[in-house]
Amino acid sequence: MVSRSYSNLLELASGEAPSPSFSRMSRRIPRIMTVAGIMSDIDDDGSDSISSDPSSSSSQKDRIIIVANQLPIKVQRKTDNSKGWTFSWDDNSLYLQLKDCLGDEDTEFIYVGCLKEEIHPNDQDEVSQILLETFKCVPTFLPPDLYSRYYHGFCKQQLWPLFHYMLPLSPDLGGRFNRSLWQAYVSVNKIFADRIMEVINPEDDYVWIHDYHLMVLPTFLRKRFNRVKLGFFLHSPFPSSEIYKTLPIREEILRGLLNSDLIGFHTFDYARHFLSCCSRMLGISYESKRGYIGLDYYGRTVSIKILPVGIHMGQLQSVLSLPETEAKVAELVKQFSGQGRTMLLGVDDMDIFKGISLKLLAMEQLLLQHPEKKGKVVLVQIALPARGKGKDVKEVQDETYATVKRINETFGEPGYDPVILIDQPLKFYVRVAYYVAAECCLVTAVRDGMNLIPYEYVISRQGNEQFDKVLGLETSTPKKSMLVLSEFIGCSPSLSGAIRVNPWNIDVVAEAMESAIVMAEPEKQLRHDKHYKYVSTHDVSYWGKSFLQDLERTCKDHVRRRCWGIGFGLSFRVVALDPNFRKLAMEHIVSAYKRTTTRAILLDYDGTLMPQNSIDKKPSSKTLDILNSLCRDKNNVVFIVSSRPRNKLAEWFSSCEKLGIAAEHGYFVRMKRDDEWETSIPEVECNWKQIAEPVMQLYTETTDGSMIELKEISMGWCYEDADPDFGSCQAKELLDHLESVLANEPVTVKSGSSCVEVKPQGVSKGIVAKRLLTWMQERGMSPDFVVCIGDDRSDEDMFEVISSSTSGPCIAPHAEVFACTVGRKPSKAKYYLDDTAEIVRLMKGLASVSELMIPMY
Repeated sequence: MVSRSYSNLLELASGEAPSPSFSRMSRRIPRIMTVAGIMSDIDDDGSDSISSDPSSSSSQKDRIIIVANQLPIKVQRKTDNSKGWTFSWDDNSLYLQLKDCLGDEDTEFIYVGCLKEEIHPNDQDEVSQILLETFKCVPTFLPPDLYSRYYHGFCKQQLWPLFHYMLPLSPDLGGRFNRSLWQAYVSVNKIFADRIMEVINPEDDYVWIHDYHLMVLPTFLRKRFNRVKLGFFLHSPFPSSEIYKTLPIREEILRGLLNSDLIGFHTFDYARHFLSCCSRMLGISYESKRGYIGLDYYGRTVSIKILPVGIHMGQLQSVLSLPETEAKVAELVKQFSGQGRTMLLGVDDMDIFKGISLKLLAMEQLLLQHPEKKGKVVLVQIALPARGKGKDVKEVQDETYATVKRINETFGEPGYDPVILIDQPLKFYVRVAYYVAAECCLVTAVRDGMNLIPYEYVISRQGNEQFDKVLGLETSTPKKSMLVLSEFIGCSPSLSGAIRVNPWNIDVVAEAMESAIVMAEPEKQLRHDKHYKYVSTHDVSYWGKSFLQDLERTCKDHVRRRCWGIGFGLSFRVVALDPNFRKLAMEHIVSAYKRTTTRAILLDYDGTLMPQNSIDKKPSSKTLDILNSLCRDKNNVVFIVSSRPRNKLAEWFSSCEKLGIAAEHGYFVRMKRDDEWETSIPEVECNWKQIAEPVMQLYTETTDGSMIELKEISMGWCYEDADPDFGSCQAKELLDHLESVLANEPVTVKSGSSCVEVKPQGVSKGIVAKRLLTWMQERGMSPDFVVCIGDDRSDEDMFEVISSSTSGPCIAPHAEVFACTVGRKPSKAKYYLDDTAEIVRLMKGLASVSELMIPMY
């Protein structure tokens, strides 16, 4: 049987898909050899195929491929002198907990990642087969030097510090950017892609990538399969744009993430920073629709998910039920409560961002400010091994040991140490026992992505009947717990009953510790109850299901979109368009142009013939020559439809004798240069300007880079030179403000491209299109060729009129109609062109055809 997965990566390189006859084959994962793309044990007897077993079709499971830097596998070398390894599940791994909580009855989980131990190349084939058959894990074997440069080099010395707001201002403060380490990072991401390719069924499988180690992996996968269903979750903070933009490869990473379908973050702050980076560095803005945040990336909607991860309730409760946990709790109660001492608990990795030394200094300050606490309060600091290595870890260790020693020497006495430092690995049940016995848990990290320690503490303090007996509580006694949390960790927003602190302010942290100790029991109980309700309902199962539901929702329209890839290397992206929305081909429109004899050409100006970011907005001599060539063709009626004032347009296009112009969104119209200006609607009063102008002036004064554009019957507030985030925010406020103060005036307030505009009711570019078509019909010139091109929301009115007129008398039967927008975006137009340069080339092509055909008339 041939697996539904691609069995040879050479097929991918050649762009060949598997034979359609295999489309319903079993999803059995092929055995994987260590050579990328080669699989063993592919048998040909049809016994495993669906067609030979009618019942098997109903037993197909959804497949989720979970990709992370490390597999959820523990590895140990066999101890009995025999060669080989033993493998077991790592119960503490979040990725395994996902499988446990979501269940594997309806879903099949496959894991792709590295092992925590180096496997000799001679053993890799055997290890791959064991892991695949026993655990459905696909190991990614990396040469030690490559892994070191990728993980300890780029990930831990460059990405991780930067994402935690540490800039490499000097060689001692984080790693300076190193191109060779970046190349190692890219190489490893590509190797991961190759391993995924060996097991993926791209039409059905979902791929869920985790964390900053694999941020360009989505690009490699999207390049192989344009419609791959791809989610990414970042477990670390995402820094503000001011920090992130210092990264030399900032755009490559952003584009890598945007090649996902769904990007998840723990908090709104992290998501907001990412969206701000996309806006400032790539010019991509986001929209919120019915509660969902999305970015339009070349026609693909990339959704943003904001949801903090939870804990595995079942696992923690099972540990709480262990007899050894109960025994350890009894021991700790005797050690602390039995001697009248209150235990404060800290559990942190020994790294520079966890703020252990700041916590110790706060404990020292507490004892200085409250001498009566001496002998009655103990801080137990469990220091877990750091995940990275280097000089900074050694410095943190040295500072921690020295501070603990100083505090104990200053405030200690026989039988009492105010700080107990435990700097060795602890079994999970021991850690849980400390949670149960601690009156307060302190997490004072200066920056942390999420941190689940407070969640574990809250559930542990809820306890069970056995712990009630150990703690001397009645079963009906309300539980209590206290949290002192840093403002800079991901779990802080979700735990609103915690005492939140700035960890850098030692005095405030000391006061929070004092408050946690002396707070009234009923309030402690209320805070605990609030936290317990949240943590117990927002567990890892809730998180996983919610993310996968959103991923499914985001990917549901993949099959109905036309997709193709553009760009090279890490700039690769996929263009995804509605089947009826396609690029306007030069040969198509030129062919129609040649066949027709009565043509209407309507062109927007700014953003269509003239780039939006151009400083000099005056049309070039080339543009004027093209327009004159089109106007000289007696079969053409050419119109410029703009929001600009008529005097400016008349000045700019004074050399175009036969060019029609519609100014101020079509309020002023003239058919030729020497004609008088007419109005599309009855003349209007502009008394409303006396109300609108002071409001706009207020926002201009408070928004650097903005300006007011005064016209005869309209006015606009433009902010294209302002800070994009602040300008957009101010524009929304101004829109609401103007709508409020002008509610009783005969005007409309609309938001455009970097502009908020006020104009009389009934004025739109659609009126110009309708007027022109009617004018031509009345003269027996119903057009058999119509082209209408524009770039923003105001041009959508023209598109709508053009499209609705195709079935009416204004346009000739079987006319060639081309409504075209600039850029790939939702539009009422059926065609698009990428930019103004393509539009100018198109108009030049049509003008060239007219120049050739003029002698024939």
